[in-house]
Amino acid sequence: MSYDWRRIRDEPLSAYMGRLGPTWIAGAIAAGPATMVTVVTAGASFGYSLLWVVIIAAIFGALAQYLAMRVGLLTGTGLVSAVEERIGSTWAWLLVIDVVLAAGLAQLVIMKTTADVSETITGVDARIWGIAWAILLAVGLGFGGYRFLETLAKVLVAGVVIAFVASLTIVDIDITAATAGLTPTIPAGIDGALVAAAVLGGAVHVTLVTMQSYTMRSRGWTSEEYGLATFDILTSMIIAFGAYSLAIFLVAASVLHDPAEEIVELNAITAAQALEPALGTIGHWLFLLGLLGAAVSTLGGNTFVPPYVIADKLDIERDVADKRYRWLVVAVALLSAGGAFIEGATFFELLVFVLAFGLVGTPFALALVMYLANDEGAVPERATIPANIGGIALISVASFLAYQFVRDQAPFTSALDWFVLGFAITFGIATLVLAVKFLSERWG
Repeated sequence: MSYDWRRIRDEPLSAYMGRLGPTWIAGAIAAGPATMVTVVTAGASFGYSLLWVVIIAAIFGALAQYLAMRVGLLTGTGLVSAVEERIGSTWAWLLVIDVVLAAGLAQLVIMKTTADVSETITGVDARIWGIAWAILLAVGLGFGGYRFLETLAKVLVAGVVIAFVASLTIVDIDITAATAGLTPTIPAGIDGALVAAAVLGGAVHVTLVTMQSYTMRSRGWTSEEYGLATFDILTSMIIAFGAYSLAIFLVAASVLHDPAEEIVELNAITAAQALEPALGTIGHWLFLLGLLGAAVSTLGGNTFVPPYVIADKLDIERDVADKRYRWLVVAVALLSAGGAFIEGATFFELLVFVLAFGLVGTPFALALVMYLANDEGAVPERATIPANIGGIALISVASFLAYQFVRDQAPFTSALDWFVLGFAITFGIATLVLAVKFLSERWG
């Protein structure tokens, strides 16, 4: 099968850029508060030593979206439906469970972030804010009217990104240390493995991989938009998301890292100090508003993820015009209020954890995508050798960092530790069984 790449060359750039979108939705979620906080934590806690993870996160994030894009465009259906049709209902249910658990936990923690930052800015109790934001989400997403608020949130995020990029021209970047950070190493201790897994998990996440097929269908894209979809991925994940995470990381490593401190205790106030060299006290408020904007924007996108996959599995129309789907969205929005009542850890700690947890379930989703990408019954043209090599490398690196994160949770003293271990074992075994199934079908 051939794709008309001349459309990229012949179409005016302004018109072409105006048609971009599906991967930018994934990129907006990837560039949410979890990634912002995780990248700040990586730079502040370990200096430049995790620079290599920040860079490969953007590259692997683009690769994951490309593989998912191929399957979505060439099957012409949602990922859950494609899995059910070609591999079986059990595998489709496993994917739904994987996505719902990862997205559901993320929803709670992002709501906690939204509520806590709202309290920091206004002084009003975070639990009240959690309930208020949940109701606003439910009404706005279930019945319309949320678009203006989300647009405002994205403007705030853009302001923070510009501020971090501008700060790069002012702060003193240690070129020698940054160069050393290109060598793959994981800082000693549980925090090093946790943060490394979280940085990669911000770009390579089961929810982002799964969403790609649904957002493209919402835009009406088909195989005719293959070139456009590829360009969409390059601009959103490599250029936009890559610049976003790299700028934040370098500024945090330069301004917040103290080699004399073994553990850096970060919160919204101390993290905001990263922008003070460039903006003074204004940087403090801009960071808080940008963090709130990122949280609100991500809440909106992430609310749709569980309803997407559940509706696809149950053959429900993914449109709020269908009352069943509308109430799925409303239910997820209202349940997210529970995040504001989580105690015992700061949202900084929880955001890093939730990305690392999501990475644990990502290799399974990627394995399903790779299976379909090489199934001629599902797609008219199998994935190329370079794409397969990249996919295998992506699954290997994601699995390694996820393993490091799970291993360092030992000795598993809490219920959450045991839940993470059970989640990892379940989907680790499922991934291995799927690999054996694929090999036996091809060469058995």
